[in-house]
Amino acid sequence: MASLAIVRDLREQRAPVSAEELERLETDVLAGFVLARASAGLADSTIRGDVGNLEQMRTWFGQPLWDMEPKDVDAYFGRVLRGSPSGTRLARSQALTTYFAFLELRHKVEIHQMTGRVAECPIDEMNRPRGSKDAQLRIPPNADEVAALFTGWGGDLATCRKSGPTARNYAAAKLMAEVGLRVNEARRLDLGDIKWDLGRFGKLHVRYGKGSRGSGPRERMVPLINNAGRTLQWFIEDVWGQFGGDHTRPGAPLFPSERKSADGSPRRLGDDALRSGLADAATAHLPGWADKLTPHVLRHFCASELYLNGLDLISIQEVLGHSWIATTMRYVHVHRTRVEDAWTAGHERAAQRLGGLVR
Repeated sequence: MASLAIVRDLREQRAPVSAEELERLETDVLAGFVLARASAGLADSTIRGDVGNLEQMRTWFGQPLWDMEPKDVDAYFGRVLRGSPSGTRLARSQALTTYFAFLELRHKVEIHQMTGRVAECPIDEMNRPRGSKDAQLRIPPNADEVAALFTGWGGDLATCRKSGPTARNYAAAKLMAEVGLRVNEARRLDLGDIKWDLGRFGKLHVRYGKGSRGSGPRERMVPLINNAGRTLQWFIEDVWGQFGGDHTRPGAPLFPSERKSADGSPRRLGDDALRSGLADAATAHLPGWADKLTPHVLRHFCASELYLNGLDLISIQEVLGHSWIATTMRYVHVHRTRVEDAWTAGHERAAQRLGGLVR
């Protein structure tokens, strides 16, 4: 007769290890979590966001997160985050759920052996935060306002103290307004990403596009429509060389920083410089939009102008790199009377049909 296997209860308590050992384990587990998410291709910003959410919860809880139980999650989301925006609540919930999935796949046995605890996600269908991320309506300035901004900003290039950095920020902002690049997509472009010989106008190889739901970089080719090719040609021919870079060097950044790397080549520009450059220009030349005009608002402006100039939504979706057409539709803001004109035309057609029936 076959002997029965002895099954050990996974919840059996073990002698606890020292606090130092637990601290090392917690540090190693978090480092492994970051590495695993990076190997899955997630963007650094997405990983930083998840780690930041985990650290916020760890600080509140005061113990390793694997000790969390449903009652702890109830208290955290039911009291501490009760009045927080739904986007914050959902981001914390998702980060915790993903972290526990990692614990269960990679460290469940190790945690049990060292602590006697079973790593089980404390978020269930009863306490899982509901809702969707708060959508922020970003209505951009109209074409005349944006034209006034870039006219005034362009006039500064001849007289400003740092003409190179000012012209660089100006060119990057124009590119965002012309083809809807995100700020991190623009700053991570290389000179070699400009494909002048592709298509009718040339194309930009955007290698670090934002993935849907934090799925990692999503590449796309963006045609240099809407005068974007002219903007890039001017910047490369008249400005880029002022930063002392070597255009033959692989990986030379399109938008370099004034700071140098160890080998003397210019570093890649950070997003803060582009954001602050745009904010300063708006304050000086479009004061009604001071503190409101951001790179993402320029992206909304681009989508709206492309639509008003006759580009269909599917094409705009491709230019902006959206996964869903519904997202693109939220980017289109009509300043003119397109809806009113369509409504009036529809009534006129109905009146003509009725007129024919009366005759």
